[in-house]
Amino acid sequence: MTTFFAEYSALFLGSFLASTLLPFSSEAMLVLALTQGADPWMCLIIATAGNTLGGTTNYGIGLLGNPLWLKRFRISEDKLQRFEEKIKHHGFWLALLSWVPFVGDPLTAALGFFRVPFIPVLGLMTLGKFLRYLILILPFL
Repeated sequence: MTTFFAEYSALFLGSFLASTLLPFSSEAMLVLALTQGADPWMCLIIATAGNTLGGTTNYGIGLLGNPLWLKRFRISEDKLQRFEEKIKHHGFWLALLSWVPFVGDPLTAALGFFRVPFIPVLGLMTLGKFLRYLILILPFL
């Protein structure tokens, strides 16, 4: 039982950390767990939950943002406005890309920063992450 809990807790934590701005591979942890005999369906649920919670954390961090802070990084108002228009044009659909390496984490923060509605973001973020992990576990079924 202890090994069961430790194994899945590590997968959850790794999946969470991988969806924050920290460089970490949840896919590697998932495959390692699966090669060690972990249940594929349990891994799918746990990795999806951890990764989605991490993405939700990024969204929340984005909500805390203030456009005036970006001026400190010498981001022009024009550039910020163009970026905001792109985010708002595609809206919550961008959350489907939250699983993409190097792009997904900042993207979820940007969705929060520009106040894209949370519920559709959460649903599409979860779906995108679920499908990515489902594809990874298929050979183990």
